[in-house]
Amino acid sequence: MARILPTLALLLAAAPAFADTFEEVKVAAGKTLFDAECRRCHAPNATDPSYGPPLENVLNRAAGSVGNYDYSIALEASGIVWTPAALRAWMEDNDGFMPGTKMRHVGIEDRTVQDFILAYLASISPQDNTAVDGE
Repeated sequence: MARILPTLALLLAAAPAFADTFEEVKVAAGKTLFDAECRRCHAPNATDPSYGPPLENVLNRAAGSVGNYDYSIALEASGIVWTPAALRAWMEDNDGFMPGTKMRHVGIEDRTVQDFILAYLASISPQDNTAVDGE
């Protein structure tokens, strides 16, 4: 027991650093997957050109709310908020999730890939949209 306690203390002290490292790895992998799967149409921010709306601050933002983008009527009128669950459903099957959308998409069904992309989207969503009315 005397040997276990110092080892346990060391592991507990290292846990926050491991969690930070793990999150950094998830975000980096998510960026790579975003670049491979999403970037051809979506820029991470409004300063880069893209076919679709930029995804910076997408978490907890109302769907169809980025100015100067011509959304489908279905998406604009949906009332959906881009929670992690809604984004996951969209990535998996956007046509099934939102019939009438203009976005063409090949589904991202792998939940691990979705997790990584969601970690990246969270990293580029520093704005707390839960407090923003009408967005």
